[in-house]
Amino acid sequence: MTGRRRSSPRPFPRASATAAAACTAVLASLLSGCGSLPSAGAGEQEPITVMTWAPEGTRTTNMPGMPAMAQAYARWVNSRGGLAGHPLKVLTCNEHNDSAEATKCAQRAVDAGAVAVVGSYSQWGRSFMSPLEVAGIPFIGGYGASAKEFASPLSYPVNGGQAALLAGNGRQLAADCRRVALVRPDTIQGDQMTGLLDAGLNSGGRKGAADVKAPEVSTDYSPQVAAALDAVGADPAAYGTARTGGQATGSCVAASLGDGTDTFFDAFRRLQESRPTVQLGSVLGSVDQSMVNRSGGASGPLEGADVTGWYPVASDPRWRPMRQVITQEAFDDARLDPADQGVQTTWIAYTVLHAVVQQLADAGVTDVTAHALQAALDRGDQAIDTGGLTPKLRWRDDDMLAVADFPRIVNADVTYQVVRHGELVAAQEGFVDVTTTLERRRTDDE
Repeated sequence: MTGRRRSSPRPFPRASATAAAACTAVLASLLSGCGSLPSAGAGEQEPITVMTWAPEGTRTTNMPGMPAMAQAYARWVNSRGGLAGHPLKVLTCNEHNDSAEATKCAQRAVDAGAVAVVGSYSQWGRSFMSPLEVAGIPFIGGYGASAKEFASPLSYPVNGGQAALLAGNGRQLAADCRRVALVRPDTIQGDQMTGLLDAGLNSGGRKGAADVKAPEVSTDYSPQVAAALDAVGADPAAYGTARTGGQATGSCVAASLGDGTDTFFDAFRRLQESRPTVQLGSVLGSVDQSMVNRSGGASGPLEGADVTGWYPVASDPRWRPMRQVITQEAFDDARLDPADQGVQTTWIAYTVLHAVVQQLADAGVTDVTAHALQAALDRGDQAIDTGGLTPKLRWRDDDMLAVADFPRIVNADVTYQVVRHGELVAAQEGFVDVTTTLERRRTDDE
């Protein structure tokens, strides 16, 4: 297996008139007045059935925007001729953030004759991948919440998952932080987080973070806030307090608790007043614009926070086609937030599905089966263009990065974002490729 490296950061176009014009041209081609999607066949062919699942209504992680985006995409593409003439049928399933329910969703996809599972979220990779592998059903563009998504030969990830986010956030924080504490869930998944963040910190010449474990579900994270502040030396006797303008320069607290991050920062805001100000860090998915707004915007604790994501900021012109689809097909659906990385990942995953179905049609294949999709994805005859939201994607053996524990990663790009004047904006132009950081982690572990 060979590693693939790209220069870092790799620039992408500014959100300028040039980029807007280019994106408008793409949008025009996708949403043309003639009402046809490029390459949509004139005659209706057999439907293509896929599934999208995600947890909804749970006490921990909820991702309702992912199935909502899938349904909106289906309405949109079907009104324009389907996928290369095939009507798209999207099944959805609530996996309830539960391993048994995740297995049921996967088995339901098998029983329904789904040819792919697309743009889904589940932490229970071992539970859901086994039924899919037995049936030969590809898993396209999952959220990256489970390690199995980066190990199964039937998985085709579009991002670098938690590994890339945390390694990227470590590199981002390393620029300003001499002391870092990471508050993370006390779970098997959480156990991986510190090593990944440390890989990024170490690549920036910093020592590893203090590991602060927290309950996955809690109504009060005050003990963890206090432990994190103590760990980074945020001592009011030395620096004063936030009330008096005291700042512990070089002290940083990162938090990645999924939906619990909101509760954590609520406790942080209260305790911060009697402690010196510290730099904050997190990853998109744990922090988003709505959380920044709830926490006080420009006057809240997240002002100036370093946040790492997979994709360009939500205001980037390259998201206009997705936003147009949401406006046309789901403008009143409160589940659909265009800034949600789950919604964004689902859009990219269906973009991949569309491109692969078109490649099959161009090759004369009209029977779109799970095996046909898998074979086309494995061959990678053409790299898939996601409109600049990711690098061009393909999943040949030569495209896999040499990352221990995550052998299916083909895209280790992240973006650096920052909360500035209460808004999540790009901290720098371009994607940052953390491939070497993740590969170095493998070497260190060995």
